[in-house]
This record gives sequence, structure tokens and C-alpha cells, in this order.
Amino acid sequence: MGRILAIDYGRRRSGIAVTDPLRISAGPLDTIPSHTLLDWLQAYFTKEQVDLVVIGHPKQLNNQDSESMNYIRPFMNAFANRFPQMQMVQYDERFTSVLAHRAMIDGGMKKKQRQDKAVVDRIAACIILEDYLSSIQF
Repeated sequence: MGRILAIDYGRRRSGIAVTDPLRISAGPLDTIPSHTLLDWLQAYFTKEQVDLVVIGHPKQLNNQDSESMNYIRPFMNAFANRFPQMQMVQYDERFTSVLAHRAMIDGGMKKKQRQDKAVVDRIAACIILEDYLSSIQF
């Protein structure tokens, strides 16, 4: 059984989280400049078996796609062209950045550490992945 990888895609950088091989737990992995993400994924897929990629789906409160989908869709198309065998699903990412900040505060991170947007992106990706895992558990 392969890992599940989650992406919190952003214009400048993207947070990455991944499960363990048994898909029991999720953890933040890295933050990658978005323009290099496909190459990074290519390298990661050669090292690790990944069966599924979960990408955050930004929505507004009225359940409509947010404006961010305008730059996520081209990434998703490029991903599908480059990795045609890899399954990708979108998962609602509303409030993940807020939850990431809350987790950082609750975890006792200092203010300077909480201001590091790369850390926030990794934690947001982890929250997306944890929520996805919870949604598929029976």
C-alpha cells in the first residue's frame, strides 16, 4: 500500500504532507516553491510509493470555488499530463490556514516561528490530509 500525499497549493509556495506507508498517520513534509513542485513530485515519486494525491480545494463560504482555483486548475492539468497514472482528488480546504495558526499557538510555537508562512503551509497541508483520512475512515 502506498502513501497518500497532500498539497496545499499556493501561488508562491506549496505545503506538502504525507501519510506513513500504512496510512495511519499524517505529517507535514516540506514546503516547495510552486514553480518547482512538479519536478519535486517527480523526484519524490521515484523514492516513495504514492497511490493518491489530495489537493486542497479552496471554496468560499457559499460553497463556490474561490478565486484561487484560477491558478490551481492549471497546476492540476499539468499534474495530470505529467503523472497520468496517479490518482488525484480535491478536498475542501476551507479554514485550514486558520486551523494551522491555531495548532501552532496550541502547540506553544513562538510568535516568530508562527510568522513563517512555509511552516503554516506545511501544517495546512497536514490538516487537509488528516481531514481527508477522517472522511474515508469507516
